[in-house]
Amino acid sequence: MTQHWTNVQFGAQNTDSAIAVVDGIIAGNSPVMQQVKQHIALVGASVAPVLVQGETGTGKELVAEALHAVSGRTGELVAVNCAAIPAELLESELFGHEKGAFTGAEGRKIGRFEQACGGTLFLDEIGDMPPALQVKLLRVLETRKIRRLGSMQEIDVDFRLVTATHRDLTSQEEVQFREDLYFRVAVFQIGLPSLAKRVTDIPLILDRMIKGYKANDVTFDEPLFDETGMRALQSHTWRGNIRELRNTLIRASVMFPGQVVTGDMVKHFLLNAGMPYIDGCAPQSDAVMPETHDLPSPDQFRYLNDAEGQDLDLRVYLRDIEVALIETALEKTSYCVSRAATQLRLRRTTLIEKMKKYGLNREVA
Repeated sequence: MTQHWTNVQFGAQNTDSAIAVVDGIIAGNSPVMQQVKQHIALVGASVAPVLVQGETGTGKELVAEALHAVSGRTGELVAVNCAAIPAELLESELFGHEKGAFTGAEGRKIGRFEQACGGTLFLDEIGDMPPALQVKLLRVLETRKIRRLGSMQEIDVDFRLVTATHRDLTSQEEVQFREDLYFRVAVFQIGLPSLAKRVTDIPLILDRMIKGYKANDVTFDEPLFDETGMRALQSHTWRGNIRELRNTLIRASVMFPGQVVTGDMVKHFLLNAGMPYIDGCAPQSDAVMPETHDLPSPDQFRYLNDAEGQDLDLRVYLRDIEVALIETALEKTSYCVSRAATQLRLRRTTLIEKMKKYGLNREVA
């Protein structure tokens, strides 16, 4: 089980600089996450194995990345998901093989143990490792030597081992895991809390996610969760943890790009993965989209197509409508851009960009 540490300054490794490195990788300032970060900073420089435990989607791979970042090791962080690779292929993936070692081995392959030399080997979901391979991993940890499949030559390996699991490795009812291997990989244990236990971190996590998306896609127009929207996110149970939160942000960016997202929108269209309209029909829930403020019905525009000899430049017409709506919102709010953006369900920066585009700039609040 996860060991609970008291708030004590244990050693010189637990420095502000190390925690700053961890902060750059893992978002969150809740008390429970501050403790996790202190643990990472403390054991990061050690070569001792670390077992990271937490529910699926809590970010165990980020802990491995942070441990490697503060370790000072010059090699790579090499990650292997033991649950994602078939059992018959996992041994070759870890140990590597020589040409002709088995059918289909057309050349030499360097395994993950060797790739991680001088660095960190991260074995995710180690609880899914087959029992026969657990024995071989135990021998590697004891001797620090491996042999590629099909070879008689032993190779020295130097890696720092970090493992992770969402299972209780000490429960034989839940998983078949060797007790002697458990004590080898669990020299230090770091427990990750579920997202439901750190909901105050959600704004920071979302901000980190959004920055990542914008760094990879300059056209990414993020949604802006207002106070009610953020409260709705923080009151959710988050069974899928951070992974579920990421999915929710993706849905919001597709359905409400550049818009203010309210609590009702979060509850009815984001958390249940519902859609505002399906096959042209209104949703069955009692949720409503943002108020239309008595805007004309689409049917009132049909006369445009009924007039003989009259063509419609749709882009120009829609531009004029957008300009009129923006000007109206600005006038009603005495040119307070923030309030006008809220009325239009836009982010403040998005409204400012549109004002510049249409030449609507003036003294604004």
